[in-house]
Amino acid sequence: MEPVILTTRRLRLRALTPADTDDVKAACQDPDIQRWTTIPSPYERRHAEEFIGLLAPAGWRNGTEYTFGVQRREGGPVIAAVSLHHPRSGTWEVGYWTAREHRGLGYMTEVVTAVAHFAFTTLGALRLEWRAEVGNAGSRALAEKAGFAVEGVLRAGLLNKGILRDCWIGSLLPSDLGLPTVCPYLPAPPRDIATGPRQAPEDLRT
Repeated sequence: MEPVILTTRRLRLRALTPADTDDVKAACQDPDIQRWTTIPSPYERRHAEEFIGLLAPAGWRNGTEYTFGVQRREGGPVIAAVSLHHPRSGTWEVGYWTAREHRGLGYMTEVVTAVAHFAFTTLGALRLEWRAEVGNAGSRALAEKAGFAVEGVLRAGLLNKGILRDCWIGSLLPSDLGLPTVCPYLPAPPRDIATGPRQAPEDLRT
């Protein structure tokens, strides 16, 4: 797919370009971004160059990862990044970071909502997942604000810098945003979720 541009009330989401290298490098010096995401640490200019010049364009070209740089609609530096990645069986995963000085303004909630609409309406996603290492309270609060339902903890569900870590997992469905889905959805009864599978009748047991 050729890169597309998405807009929100305040922001513009578009493919990263070499001109964004210094912005990405500067933002990724933040210890919190290095701690909670899988970017290299320390983060050097060559990492930004490789990501912007090779990895991100390959994802768009191959349909495996769609990365957007985020800037204000009136222009200016890249203040955040978001990507849709790991497509499997109709499910995509969203990941994001925001430069420290631009947090707390609600930007990423706008961004995640925009890419969720893109995932459901353009990519045909059936489900959008969010994952974050247990303890990353900021990412969880943002995901919940964007409408994700936190479903639980995956043991050893996140590999970050050579260490397997437990992670929270949450989901967003098209219906959560008032959008149609291409497949009908049959939720499990609350009783089965709480207590596990019911015992099979005697003549069906093996």
